[in-house]
Amino acid sequence: MGLIDMPPGEIVSGRVVYRGTDVTRMSEAQRLRFNGAQVAVIFQDPLSHLNPVFTIGWQLAEVYTVHNQANGAEARRRSIEVLRRVGIPDPETRIDWYPHQFSGGQRQRIMIGMAIALGPELLIADEPTTALDVSVQAQILDLLKELQRDEGLAIVMITHDLEVAANMADRVIVMKAGEIVEQGRAKEVFTNPGHAYTKQLIHALPDADSYCDNDGASRSGPILDVRQLTKEFQLSSGMFRATKTLRAVDSVSFKLCAGETLGIVGESGSGKSTIAKMLLRLTDATAGTVLYHGQDVLQMDRDALLKFRRRVQMVFQDPFSSMNPRMNVFSIISEPWHIHPDILEKPRWSARVAELLGLVGLKPEHASRFPHQFSGGQRQRIAIARALACDPELIVCDEAVSALDVSIQMQIIDLLADLRDRLGLAYIFITHDLPIVRNFADRIMVMKAGKIVESQTTEALFRRPETSYTQMLIAAAPKPKWEQADSLRTLR
Repeated sequence: MGLIDMPPGEIVSGRVVYRGTDVTRMSEAQRLRFNGAQVAVIFQDPLSHLNPVFTIGWQLAEVYTVHNQANGAEARRRSIEVLRRVGIPDPETRIDWYPHQFSGGQRQRIMIGMAIALGPELLIADEPTTALDVSVQAQILDLLKELQRDEGLAIVMITHDLEVAANMADRVIVMKAGEIVEQGRAKEVFTNPGHAYTKQLIHALPDADSYCDNDGASRSGPILDVRQLTKEFQLSSGMFRATKTLRAVDSVSFKLCAGETLGIVGESGSGKSTIAKMLLRLTDATAGTVLYHGQDVLQMDRDALLKFRRRVQMVFQDPFSSMNPRMNVFSIISEPWHIHPDILEKPRWSARVAELLGLVGLKPEHASRFPHQFSGGQRQRIAIARALACDPELIVCDEAVSALDVSIQMQIIDLLADLRDRLGLAYIFITHDLPIVRNFADRIMVMKAGKIVESQTTEALFRRPETSYTQMLIAAAPKPKWEQADSLRTLR
């Protein structure tokens, strides 16, 4: 796509030939006509690729105007149709919203809409379903398959999710440290892997027949007691149009004990992340009570809230936007110790940063680098290290492992479970990946449209789901392309 910064990057050898033309030698004018129209890309991190000061309608319409496909009312009409096709609800209203007003999954769908707007011949999908729950992921994968079937679209699918690869790919290339270690027909690679690294990736998949076995959860009483938590947003569709009220979280109640893990699952926009932000007072609640050791978090003064936030940390869904790009990793991880100087003496900071980096699979020398020098998965590991720096009692994980490949994903889950067992940590684990939560959570709370539709122990929910919505989520996990009836996990 010609998007590598050169310098510092440099193509030292090789060619990229598209229909007889080496795209690495295109002029800028040729590249402008080529990108988007012939070959389009869906990026891994939608928030950093959507302009925060323009509405998504303006940005979608720009795709048509730049390529002289449409303008004005016609560009807006086509943009609305694209939003509807990728599953954005009420597109006539939401076309005038800004990127920050959408959930992470909805922003990814908008990016997919921009990529397919001009009907390109080749689509490069870089982790296109990373931020999506399983039901929406299934919709997007089905949409991509439909585009292939109807328009002859070719797809390069870059993913760390082996089930997505098995569901989508005709051929698979396995890469490690910048090199191809194995390639071949998808069925052959997954059923009969030849390289040790491929075998390691398949072995790292969560076991479909096991459930969380956590004996350390306290039953002496809740550390967190949430009662009738509600959040409403006032939505305006224009200066002279009626204002709508969106109830993003609707009278949610639950309890959490010390050392316990509560999984929260549901579709994008179901209110999962809004709950997390209200628990830490990052957004104000409309109504309800959040009791932490009997004290209402929603009524805390500044000093009490500062002490609370030391004991309750959060790992955000989007690590890039939750870090200061001007701070290096050492400064990011050690920043809590400036705010809470009683945690750790300053001469020990360097050793503790190196220790935390090692815990999340990074190297001590990474401490001098900046966020933009890391991949999305590496940035998420840095965010987890920062959360651990305060020695918290409760960590709220908002899609904390969604950007990681399966092997690192399981390393982080094992790390979190080990910390839970050793330190008595409690977790609220928000995710769209049901296999991950099955192996990590004691209880699961299923949300839809801001409400709790089901709450059970993990094993009971997977074995005997009570609602059709939960049954749909469990059934929505992608199946191998060559054998849709069997889960890839049976290959283990």
